[in-house]
Amino acid sequence: MNTDRIKVINENGNELATSIDFPNHQKPKQFALFAHCFTCTSQLNAVRNISQALNNKGIAVVRFDFTGLGKSEGDFANSHFEANVDDLIAVNNYITKHYQAPKLMIGHSLGGAAAIVAASKLDNIQAIVTIGSPADVQHVTKQFEGQVKELEKNEEAEVLIGGRQFKISGEFVDGFKQHNLPETVKKLRKPILVMHSPIDEIVGINNAHEIYHNAKHPKSFVSLDSADHLLTKKEDSIYVGDMVASWASRYIDLSPFETPNPNNHQLVAHLNLVDNNFTTFINTKNHGIIADEPKSVGGYDFGMSPFELVSAGLSACTVMTIKLYAERKKWDLKEVYTYVNHSKEVIEGENKDVFAKSLEFVGNLDEKQRERLRDIASKCPVHRTLQQPSTIKTEMKNEQIDKT
Repeated sequence: MNTDRIKVINENGNELATSIDFPNHQKPKQFALFAHCFTCTSQLNAVRNISQALNNKGIAVVRFDFTGLGKSEGDFANSHFEANVDDLIAVNNYITKHYQAPKLMIGHSLGGAAAIVAASKLDNIQAIVTIGSPADVQHVTKQFEGQVKELEKNEEAEVLIGGRQFKISGEFVDGFKQHNLPETVKKLRKPILVMHSPIDEIVGINNAHEIYHNAKHPKSFVSLDSADHLLTKKEDSIYVGDMVASWASRYIDLSPFETPNPNNHQLVAHLNLVDNNFTTFINTKNHGIIADEPKSVGGYDFGMSPFELVSAGLSACTVMTIKLYAERKKWDLKEVYTYVNHSKEVIEGENKDVFAKSLEFVGNLDEKQRERLRDIASKCPVHRTLQQPSTIKTEMKNEQIDKT
């Protein structure tokens, strides 16, 4: 998991601790927003496992802590339902401006209710997923209604929620009474996936039935069988992530990026300056990889840098050459590792590129054989190419193309 940590400021000036989990070694096909459960944080293991499963399908996942929770600023007493919706919209707008507009919104427990309301206000959200979510926002107040009297707007009280002590106010309680979630679901008109466990003791399965009943098609339901409310078993949260990705592929575009088809064995590198920053798609006739620059120089780090690719070519050529020689000699070489580090050094007054190779052999080899293999390592074609001057010819393929 390749994670960026960013800071989003909500409409009240509070800093929301936000993370983006990017797919490894690929540009994200889409972005998804994840709203966590009531009093939870974005670091819950279930959230991370779901995020990882979605990453495997090429979806970047944005997770954050609501106001007053986790590492986000503000007071929990100000983290009522409407404030949660506002936080979701603030994060959505930031990601849209600085990355790309999210198409999928996922909510766990109360986060599912917030996701429905936020999605109803955001044109860019094309599909919604709820996980163990209540059908009515006021369901949450049952967790503390027996602990407090009728609070005035500015009054505060200490309550116990999920075994933890929180301070709430009358405004906090009122915030859960201002929205009619069933009516929002009926007017949603967006694809929705309802996921719920039939043995959920925190939010009963009847809530899933009501959400599904109120929703318009296309709508889907997936039973989470023996899972608990917080999806504490790793296999349950991974299953959720896999199912969400499969379902979402019907409503958001998860198809591979189009890349040029090279003729014969020519290698093609393609960079879209408008959309991809440094992220470059490289294709040969039968294979494709991604190159990028590290985040330290402004890239997204979705793939190896150009010099890492050169180093990779050198290391791959080295181990293949050693393999062929050892097999021809019938030596007992089982595995070979080549480690390559690239650096810039001043040698005899000139700036030089230095590729430092380190070899590791696994097998029953004597010292003389090991030394001979070290010599052979310098005879691989890429090694020899890098040691001698090369001629590079550059020509224009065609006239300037305007794709606007």
